[in-house]
Amino acid sequence: MGIKRTYDEINEKIKAGKVVVVTAEEVISMVEEQGVQKVAEEVDVVTTGTFGPMCSSGAFFNFGHPKPRIKMQKVWMNGVPAYTGIAAVDAYLGVNELPEYDPLNSNHPGEFRYGGGHVIEDLLLGKKIKFEAIGYGTDCYPRKKIETYITLDDINEATLFNPRNAYQNYNCAVNLSDRTIYTYMGVLKPNLGNAHYCSAGQLSPLLNDPYYRTIGIGTRIFLGGGIGYVAWHGTQHNPCVPRGENGVPLGGAGTIAVIGDLKQMDARWLRGTSFLGYGSTLTVGLGIPIPILDEDMLRFTAVKDEDIFCPIVDYSEAYPQGTGEILGRVSYAQLKSGKIEINGKEVPTAPLSSYPKAREIANILKDWIKQGKFTLTEPVQSLPGADSGIQSKPLKEV
Repeated sequence: MGIKRTYDEINEKIKAGKVVVVTAEEVISMVEEQGVQKVAEEVDVVTTGTFGPMCSSGAFFNFGHPKPRIKMQKVWMNGVPAYTGIAAVDAYLGVNELPEYDPLNSNHPGEFRYGGGHVIEDLLLGKKIKFEAIGYGTDCYPRKKIETYITLDDINEATLFNPRNAYQNYNCAVNLSDRTIYTYMGVLKPNLGNAHYCSAGQLSPLLNDPYYRTIGIGTRIFLGGGIGYVAWHGTQHNPCVPRGENGVPLGGAGTIAVIGDLKQMDARWLRGTSFLGYGSTLTVGLGIPIPILDEDMLRFTAVKDEDIFCPIVDYSEAYPQGTGEILGRVSYAQLKSGKIEINGKEVPTAPLSSYPKAREIANILKDWIKQGKFTLTEPVQSLPGADSGIQSKPLKEV
């Protein structure tokens, strides 16, 4: 009978300082040298990490009431609008939001130098930001305008809530057209001039738990340099895609919605980011510990870049037109080699996510666990899995 562990047993070892933790990168060589069974008997937790642009991110704020009180109809933070269709002095700032004065792509390609993601980074850096709000006035909220400067410490609550993070696999983006194109996958040169990808591969959280056995609602995670939680499955969660024999999806699949206290986070791991000709976003650092409950979980965490494949997609036609066509599949080992072959042509590759930063996150999380600063939480509910029947649908037009 193989090894079996529980969350309680692992947490007791964490508290006693006896837990054995390795990263998803380190476990690969251990399995190659010692085999799955022996490593599963030894290792309690495997840590993962990713650091890349995650556009479906943002933060909820409660600014507190001035005197007299105001029901904020519109809010700007350093000129960037925040959504105010909630309570009187609450707002949600999306990382893709842009100042109303931004020229956007009117002078193509636009530079998008500052957006919601940059506001979040500035707050974490301790900078003062210009805060403006207007209201229409009511008997209980008579004030109609306020303009001031605030810091993160001045805000009552600042909650990072990202509806879709940590995509489980993603496209390799290329450009078959004869013109340069500007996308959320970066600047793509004409005629297969380059190829971009965005995943930590063998370190990426959901690729190390392909069937979501341990990652679910309530899972405690590293988020933006602080501690966060998985709140729900993410938007566009698409678990029923084709998978390889190792269980790893062959394209974009699972996602997670995550939440955490922004005030406990670090600007090193939440970076405002600009994409030429596309827009602004936030580069997010995220890591998840995988408890080794049995040999199968250990086997999943030993997945290697050479065994993880993603689709090659043309972003000049197939992606924008939603045709679903792919040019083939390529492994992350090939992508990380710096070049791949497409249609008989050698194409240079580059990542949008940072593997060194992903490695650093996995190691920080490893240290937190070894030092007893971070215990594991068992999900209160599983994410919809590969047998759920859930499939991402296009918008219906009538």
